[in-house]
Amino acid sequence: MDRYERILSLHRILGSARYPVTVARLQDELDCSRATVYRDVAFLRDALMAPIVGDDAGIRYDAEESGRFELPGLWLSSEELHALLAAQQLLSRSGGGVLSSALAPLQSRIEKLLSEHASGKQWPMERVRVIPHRTRRLDEQAFRAVCSAVLERKRLAFEYRARSTDEKTRRTVSPQRITHYRDNWYLDAWDHERDGLRSFSVDRITHARGLQDAAIDVDEGELDRHLGGSYGIFSGAPKGVATILFSARAARWVADEHWHSQQQGRHLADGRYELKVPYSAARELLMDVLHYGSDAEILEPPSLREQAKSLLELALSNYER
Repeated sequence: MDRYERILSLHRILGSARYPVTVARLQDELDCSRATVYRDVAFLRDALMAPIVGDDAGIRYDAEESGRFELPGLWLSSEELHALLAAQQLLSRSGGGVLSSALAPLQSRIEKLLSEHASGKQWPMERVRVIPHRTRRLDEQAFRAVCSAVLERKRLAFEYRARSTDEKTRRTVSPQRITHYRDNWYLDAWDHERDGLRSFSVDRITHARGLQDAAIDVDEGELDRHLGGSYGIFSGAPKGVATILFSARAARWVADEHWHSQQQGRHLADGRYELKVPYSAARELLMDVLHYGSDAEILEPPSLREQAKSLLELALSNYER
């Protein structure tokens, strides 16, 4: 433990102690000599103005001042620094490039903080890898406008081209929240023209501009019921519960996966895994199930099973030409 970490640990020990802490205990917890403890205590008291009281029998923070004292600046442990390093790499390499640009000032501050706390040490950035998967390209101006409208609680106008129909429409919405789902961004909003809650894929938004009118706020419970009650990003109240049976081989993966907040799963005696998951629109659920190929079988409901069978037959027909 270097001096920086010892000072941080010493502050945390004294800040949480209800009774005076002995020097021997500090030696043990800080893993240092008695002389080092005295030097660190003196630095904390004299240079950082910590409200330290007591003597060799035990020291602590003054009870009346303890709650108001904080270390100046930002102090992080090695573990926290490592986590910050990983977060910095996530910011710089994810989001289809748009996060790197939009958060460039924050990223610069993180890099400066890492440099200051590393005492000249070069951090092995190449040891932290972030590999985006099927990330869609975003319009940076639209992304910024959406984020600003969500946080400033202002209405937003934009053009939207639906992926399912390729139809372009003009929308005016009250943004509720922005959601990151499967490496892509979605805007949950109240659509004023359609008088209802909708989710918009941000990569399909163009010519976005914030309006001066205040956004209406939808109750968080209603948002969750409408947009979070069914499988995946396709909103709406659940229309059914799918029962999916996975092979013993696939069970080793599926049993640890989170598909839905209300999912139910159980291991069968033969090693297979049964998963029950609520869903509204079948499309995304079918995509995930078919991803497992012959290791997955939809048991219920019959309509969903037939849809999966039809998709598999169409896929097979591509190879019979």
